Parts: sequence; structure tokens; C-alpha cells
Amino acid sequence: MTKTPAKTLATASATATHGPADTETASKTRSRSTPSAATKASAAPAAPLKKPSAKADIEPMNAAKSTATDPKLANAWKSKSGSELSESELLAMPESEYMGEKQLEFFRAKLQALKDDLLSNAGETTEHLREDTSIVPDPADRATIEEEHALELRTRDRERKLLKKISQSLARIEAGEYGYCDETGEPIGLGRLLARPTATLSLEAQQRREMKQKMFGD
Repeated sequence: MTKTPAKTLATASATATHGPADTETASKTRSRSTPSAATKASAAPAAPLKKPSAKADIEPMNAAKSTATDPKLANAWKSKSGSELSESELLAMPESEYMGEKQLEFFRAKLQALKDDLLSNAGETTEHLREDTSIVPDPADRATIEEEHALELRTRDRERKLLKKISQSLARIEAGEYGYCDETGEPIGLGRLLARPTATLSLEAQQRREMKQKMFGD
């Protein structure tokens, strides 16, 4: 007589007791509880990203530097006088030419043009202020004109102070002191001088002075 395995008997017994539907449900439940190979693969930790080499970071920077320098712009100062240079050509000059003859000529012409412009404005203001406001019949209009005159006078007062600074800067050029900080003796820098030709302090020294004025009110 052939012996039937115990596992086969148990399965047959379960089928007979619960029926085919219950057996199918139990099979599906076991399949859900068992993780698939795809799920195991997705749960595995990702491989670390490869860190780019230092050479790869440096090469684009070097390429940008080489393309940013325009040889024509960098050499334009050699064939032009200082007064003919543009601001871009001035900034492209080598550091060894800082406050050389051509740069001093550039700022001398810039300061002189600014001085002439301020003097012209001052002459126009004088003619404008000579207008007699008493002949204006409407008091409101007369008050408006007087307010405009007062504003113009305040503007001209600031320009008068600027004219004094321009004259001092021109004197510094002749003395060979222009472009260097009064406090530290360091170069003020072309960028700051282009923005404020009458500057006598470097940006750092100016910031220190302003901080002291805020702290001590001096």
C-alpha cells in the first residue's frame, strides 16, 4: 500500500473543509506578503555619485578667463592718449600702469570737464535768480518760483563744495598724490575713482571713517 505524504493530506483536508475559494484567497494573501524581486531592488541603497575631479572644476574657470580678456581692449591704451581712453580701456590697463602718465591724463581731463560743467551751471543759476518775482501777480505762483530758487541755491551750494574738491584733486594730480588713500597710502582703485573722481580715501578707509562718525558723532 502506497503512503500518502502528510503535506498532501493536509492540503486535501483544507480543500475539503474550506472549499476552493478559501484556498485561492490564502494563496493570494501569501503572494502579497512576499516581497517581489523588483521591490527588493528598489529598496536597495543607491550607488554614491561620483565626485567630479578638481581639474574639471578649474578648466571652465580658466576658459572663462581666457575669453573674457580682449587683446584689442587691453592694448588700446598703447596707441591712444590718456584723454582719448574710454573707461573700459582704462580698466583693461595692467596694474603696473596704475596712476601712470596716461591714467593721470585721463582723470585730469575728466575732472576738468566736470569743473567746466559745474561753472556753466552756476552761470545759468545766476541769470535765473536775477529774474524779478515781484512782477508775478499770483501769490501762489510767486511762492512756487521762490521755492524753486531756494532749491536751486541749495543745489548750487553742493556744487560749490564739489568744485572745491575738484580743484584739490587737480592739485593732487600735479603733486603726484592722486589715486592713493590719504590714510593708508594704498591705491584707491580705478573703479572707485571712476565713480567718484574726487575720492581721497579707499573704500575700506571711507567705511571706517563713517563707522566712527556714527559711533562718536564726530
